[in-house]
Amino acid sequence: MDLDDILGSRPDDPLAALVREDLDRLSVTELEERIAALEREISRSRTKIDFAVNHRASADAIFKR
Repeated sequence: MDLDDILGSRPDDPLAALVREDLDRLSVTELEERIAALEREISRSRTKIDFAVNHRASADAIFKR
């Protein structure tokens, strides 16, 4: 998968801005905080994926798909 597919073409996309951000200006502590925040967001995203998959499976079971 191409990074452009993930980030999209919107110039104001927050994920695209995050990827382009200059990390050289950040301290080690700031980088560690950034990583912790990103790990929380990954966890939140995985939870949403799990919910969507389970919801779909439940709907499929109800309608015998």
